[in-house]
Amino acid sequence: MLVGDWMTEEVLTLFPGAPISDAVEMMRDAGIRQIPVTEASGLVIGIVSDRDIRDAMPSKYLAGDGASVKSGGLKGLKIKDIMTHDPFIVAPDTCMEIAAETLLENKIGGLPVVDEFGLVGIITDVDIYRFLTTVTGVNRGSSQFAFLLEDSAPALEELLSDLWARGVRLSTVFTSYEGVEHGLRRVFVWVQRLDDGTIDSLVTHLKKTYGLKYHVHKGETFKA
Repeated sequence: MLVGDWMTEEVLTLFPGAPISDAVEMMRDAGIRQIPVTEASGLVIGIVSDRDIRDAMPSKYLAGDGASVKSGGLKGLKIKDIMTHDPFIVAPDTCMEIAAETLLENKIGGLPVVDEFGLVGIITDVDIYRFLTTVTGVNRGSSQFAFLLEDSAPALEELLSDLWARGVRLSTVFTSYEGVEHGLRRVFVWVQRLDDGTIDSLVTHLKKTYGLKYHVHKGETFKA
């Protein structure tokens, strides 16, 4: 899964010399929280966020607060005065997991997407959420099953083959070794929409055969 498949391609941009009011209006009208800052050539030199704008606001509790007073209030500030210079960027062929990790580790909400020709998009935390809900099938009413299995190919193959043989269509499979003993792994299986009758019989079988830990159906979690 690559950034280029999930990024927002229609990107609003600002020049560094634009007034802050331009960013405020663009964010409000478009419902966005980050705007890349580019030179006339299209080179990305910064990014401005709603947080940057809030930080530039004068405090109502402190007289003479910050740059706002020195520059004649917010009207005197330009995008270049508050933007993040040399922002983190990603390429269209960057894995979505790497983009998500970059956002998380740096506590930021968006990354300009740049190829050899310049800015081609932006990937934001909202795009990450859309990616996650789509690949797991949550946005299509998928159900989730959680297991603790032996860490071996046959154990996972047996489970997935069993589901397939029962006519269950798989959406996504995640595995994790976090918080488990050596020789085991957590397995999370998302399957496409099931009716209530089908899932009841399936849950009974999965509990008995594979030690189902819990399942999620129609947004509700049921522990085994």
